[in-house]
Amino acid sequence: MNQITTPPRVEIIPANAPFSESQRLWLNGFLVGMLGLDGTTPLSPEQTSTMLGPAGDGDDGEAPWHDQTMPITDRMKLAEGRPLRRRMMAAMAQQDCGQCGYNCHDYSDAIANKREGRLNLCVPGGKETARMLKSLYEELDKAPAAPSAPRAETPAIAAPAVVAESGRSRDNPVPATFVSRRLLNRQGSEKETWHVDFDLSGCGLDYVVGDSFGIFARNDLGLVDQVIALLGASHTTQVRGKTLRDVLTEDVSLSPAPDSLFELLSYLTGGAQREKARALAQGEDPDGDAATLDVMAVLQKFSGVRPHPEVFVEALEPLQPRLYSISSSHNATPGKLSLTVDCVRYVVGKRKRLGLASTFLAERIKPGEAVKVYVQKAHGFALPQDPKTPIIMIGPGTGIAPFRAFLLDRKATGAPGKNWLFFGHQRSDCDFFYADELNAMKTSGLLTRLSLAWSRDGSKKFYVQDRMREVGRELWTWLAEGANIYICGDAKRMAKDVERALVDIVAQFGARSTDEAVSFVAELKKKGRFQQDVY
Repeated sequence: MNQITTPPRVEIIPANAPFSESQRLWLNGFLVGMLGLDGTTPLSPEQTSTMLGPAGDGDDGEAPWHDQTMPITDRMKLAEGRPLRRRMMAAMAQQDCGQCGYNCHDYSDAIANKREGRLNLCVPGGKETARMLKSLYEELDKAPAAPSAPRAETPAIAAPAVVAESGRSRDNPVPATFVSRRLLNRQGSEKETWHVDFDLSGCGLDYVVGDSFGIFARNDLGLVDQVIALLGASHTTQVRGKTLRDVLTEDVSLSPAPDSLFELLSYLTGGAQREKARALAQGEDPDGDAATLDVMAVLQKFSGVRPHPEVFVEALEPLQPRLYSISSSHNATPGKLSLTVDCVRYVVGKRKRLGLASTFLAERIKPGEAVKVYVQKAHGFALPQDPKTPIIMIGPGTGIAPFRAFLLDRKATGAPGKNWLFFGHQRSDCDFFYADELNAMKTSGLLTRLSLAWSRDGSKKFYVQDRMREVGRELWTWLAEGANIYICGDAKRMAKDVERALVDIVAQFGARSTDEAVSFVAELKKKGRFQQDVY
């Protein structure tokens, strides 16, 4: 006679959960039945959370919109029918850059759970993300309440609020000392790129390669004074307990103009001007210039309106920090941190526009001055745990920043893994950043291979992805040997083109179909062997 064995009971609800024993047993049974579990492998609380989703809303956890190259309209279409928090995630820029203090997934959860009320923190997403989040946020109060769990017999103890360590969050920055800058381009370059050094010894910050550095830059005083003149106000007018000049310099963004400023102007004017301001506040573009309107341009456009300074300041967005990939290694130079910064300058109409942080670092901050900073821990962008693992690094332009850090770190720690760098820019004679350093690394053997691509040296443009295809067989060999591959740089064009080249190389030299090659690259991502720091 066969003995009947009882399968082990699955414990999904932990014993220390705030439920009675009968409630816990009922919940266990309900979840086992709903999930179709066979009772052979108890699930951890982490697995349960992953399967049910943070809100227990049955979401499958997939995020097909999590692609930095995808337009927001396409992302929102992919998220149709998903829970509100997932549609909020699709509204974000998908860069997991950390400028908001979260990754995209956690920022959306925080908003949906009303732990975060700021809807304008997604710097790369800009206005389109903020507008979409505002629209989605309005659905929160309309959404039906989630089913409540059985009432606990004893109240759960609220977890204490977590306060980020000083210098580890945008909400808790520390002062660091600016040391120096040097121009990386030579005469004849169309670009302006700076190597920037900071001294961290006074604030005690450290970091690991792959992390980013957040900087609270200050607005250009010339721009601030022009805005004050357009307001017809005094520099010394008191606002928020400070002078108007200080508030406009340190606290609020002067570009781009927020919808709230257009809303304010619509209340202060009439007729066609009011309709125009209302249209701009709704995301419309009545004059075809909405994309170019910063705060000063708006005051010029509505020149007959002069808001009171206090009301004007309240209509502006807070000044956001800017993040840069760190281009140095704490292991190599403790207490020192370096950045590689492209300076942004352009002209709209006849007026020069300046990138906030880039020109702050390139010309406004003086050696010895302090600036508020923080270290943003990387999300899935780091050297392999095994120092013997080979790495392939693809970083044109300022994308070289984290890979300079990787190489300096591997040298400092004596990591034996092979290193291959792809670097490219416009012209070899004036845009070869860190040429002496990289050539010395190649001579010493630290840099196993250095592959270069110059887009303006010949009659035909030639990019890093073209160089990859040229050496595709060797690149495939490195991948087959277990190399990790990294990309840093522009998300919209370069990263997409490099990934397409990688798929082609895998298909050609790995003897796979295109679909199989796409799956292979996707598997590299899942395993953490293909990592990106894109913006």
